[in-house]
Amino acid sequence: MNTGSKAQTIKQVIKIWRDEGLLDEAKADQLDKSIEIVAFDWKRLARYSLIVSVICLAIAFISLAPLFDFLLADPLNRLMVASTISAAAYFFAIKMMREKPLQRFSNEAIMLIAVLATAWAIAEIGIIFDSGGGRFSILFLLACVIYLCIGWLAKSTMVWLFALISLGSWLGAETGYISGWGAYYFGMNYPLLFVLFGSIVVTAALSFENTKGFTPLFGVTLKTGLFYLFMALWIMSIFGNQTSGFWRSRPGHFELFVWVLMFAAVAVWAIWLGMKRDCGVLRGYGIVFLLINIYTRFFEHFWDGMHRGVFFGILGLSLWFLGSKAEKIWRTLAPKYSE
Repeated sequence: MNTGSKAQTIKQVIKIWRDEGLLDEAKADQLDKSIEIVAFDWKRLARYSLIVSVICLAIAFISLAPLFDFLLADPLNRLMVASTISAAAYFFAIKMMREKPLQRFSNEAIMLIAVLATAWAIAEIGIIFDSGGGRFSILFLLACVIYLCIGWLAKSTMVWLFALISLGSWLGAETGYISGWGAYYFGMNYPLLFVLFGSIVVTAALSFENTKGFTPLFGVTLKTGLFYLFMALWIMSIFGNQTSGFWRSRPGHFELFVWVLMFAAVAVWAIWLGMKRDCGVLRGYGIVFLLINIYTRFFEHFWDGMHRGVFFGILGLSLWFLGSKAEKIWRTLAPKYSE
């Protein structure tokens, strides 16, 4: 069913309700006039066009930089330029968000310019104050503090996302520096470290969901925390920790089995909590990573020992079955979107 047919169906339903007295004339006319047929996804075009435009502007600036060697040759001058661009973009973006909140994509594009300029300025600070010690993690921490403050004040999900990314980058770089860039920190490898980090972010998001001021940032915080958590669990289910004598005294398969179970348990927990809270993000992450867990185990145990034809036959049939069931559920829950 195309967009025009859907609109006609809705108009016919409104007419039936009006004829049966379920809607008065004024309300029926209002609903009828509110139906608009949008033949092109202008929303998606606007979003990606603005993102690409920012990338093109950044490339253009980098390409033109050699023409301004007299100004940009000194790191201090570059810091001043980057800081000026960043401050101006933040000011203008926040001003536009307050005055024209409906122009969301344009405002986010300006905010993205500010975020990139901030990263440039912080990089220049690192160059100016570099002592050769290699502790660049402090730059990620500085970026995190700046992004957290701006993201909270402006309630910008984009800046808040960069803050969480910077926080995770700081954690990885700082533990790497403290451990002498070894594979482990306090007996934990990096994936295990991010299992804990992701758990903390997810717990914080769920705990402060209804806190005043945090609601606009809840979604991006929860998604980022779940991404950290599940990606780390997935890696742990493949490689394990393999650092302490406790694990070395047992077969490696036992450790991996524990992490596989934990990975599955967390995915089931996310599905259950998502159903309980009616949270699509939790349900979605739980279902997707539960399937990733299952198919990862399939590849691990049958890739070497099974004939390729049988292997891909089973894989294809299982994906066909999964896709068919998903389509059936989708059509049951949202029949009006069926084509």
